[in-house]
Amino acid sequence: MPAEHHDEHHDPFEERFADALRDTGTTFATDRQELAAGGQARGRRLRARRRAAVAGGVTAVALIGVGAALVLPGGQGGDGRQRSVAGGQSPGRADSAASASAGSQASGVSGVSGAQLVRTLEKLLPEGKFSDTTGSGTDETNGHGPYKSPFAQGVYDDGHGKAAVAVSLGLVQPRSQEAAETTECPEPVYIAYDSCATTKLSDGSALMILKGYEYPNKRSGTKLWRAELVTPTGAHVSVQEWNAAAEKASPVTRAQPPLSAEQLKKLVTAPEWRAAAGAIPVDPRMTAAPSATTAHHGSVPATLARLVPHGLKVVSRSRSDDYEFGYVVVDDGRGKSLVQINVQPDMRDVEGELFGAGSRTLPDGTKVVRRKQEGEKGIAGIVMWTVDTIRPDGRRVVISAFNSGAQNTPATRQAPALTMNQLEAIATDPKWLKIG
Repeated sequence: MPAEHHDEHHDPFEERFADALRDTGTTFATDRQELAAGGQARGRRLRARRRAAVAGGVTAVALIGVGAALVLPGGQGGDGRQRSVAGGQSPGRADSAASASAGSQASGVSGVSGAQLVRTLEKLLPEGKFSDTTGSGTDETNGHGPYKSPFAQGVYDDGHGKAAVAVSLGLVQPRSQEAAETTECPEPVYIAYDSCATTKLSDGSALMILKGYEYPNKRSGTKLWRAELVTPTGAHVSVQEWNAAAEKASPVTRAQPPLSAEQLKKLVTAPEWRAAAGAIPVDPRMTAAPSATTAHHGSVPATLARLVPHGLKVVSRSRSDDYEFGYVVVDDGRGKSLVQINVQPDMRDVEGELFGAGSRTLPDGTKVVRRKQEGEKGIAGIVMWTVDTIRPDGRRVVISAFNSGAQNTPATRQAPALTMNQLEAIATDPKWLKIG
């Protein structure tokens, strides 16, 4: 590592980590009842925020309308990763506040500064120069709350070209859908990547290593490789690396990011990060009493597959049985076509913004808007046809079809396989009233 770190910059952080690890080990305390507090209420909003970014660009704009009102697959950002590096609110903050408190108390670590996290990242990287660093500690706020996500990032150079490297920390509810999605490989119809694998480690942690791109359609040539680790107790460690000195608006400096898959695994599983996650404090606003578990009925992907018109063959569909989002890829013999749908229980608060001029009202009070527009930015010839509906009780069903079998690949046909009338028939089908 760089020689710039002299004795005067020494900090007992590493020793504190070692002590913390002896205390926490694999028994990172978790009050599961408190951990669930607020989780059910915010679960849908969380997945909506994380998944909505998957489509990126025009698709997200067209389907979201006025904010994070859309659920899309993948569990991450447009590149398949959670966007916590820049210091936004931790993805698992609300439903993991109690876990953070318990971990902090158990470890004895009162707080970890951004500078300490940066030094730890530098120490754990292979030999090379580490510059342009920044970080946020476990006890830093945005001035008036909420707490920032702890992170450390910088530009690493092993002599073969500069590369941005970042580590961010968070907490998720153990064994929750959020925890599972965090280490689940993205759906390839939305995210382009060269390889992805999820493994279970000996301590029960789930690890995903993905070799992908900054943009879901590879349009810039910037590669993004990342590792996502979720421990059995809900600590989430995310490592990202690029083949450029910055994730966006920076020229490619090397053919590949600097760390191999094995090196990513070694970095993301370093025990120092788990100890730091144990120091994340409680946001006092996130201490509501536990809410009852909501029962969900029906599967959006299965229902969508049943409603596909005759003459269209379903060649693939969503992996999971979600109650808010689903997709199918259909083929009428003239090329594949992606069809995706979102079902949202009550969107009356944005009805006026989504269903204004250009909408029409059906006899049962359902409002309908149709849109035809270009698809993913940078993909020549791809188009997206959308039918957006909202029923009098606020239930919103929005469906889109593409003239390609994936959102991030070139067009395979002139128009989507379904007509606007067929899309509207699916969106207004009464079967959606039983979902959720």
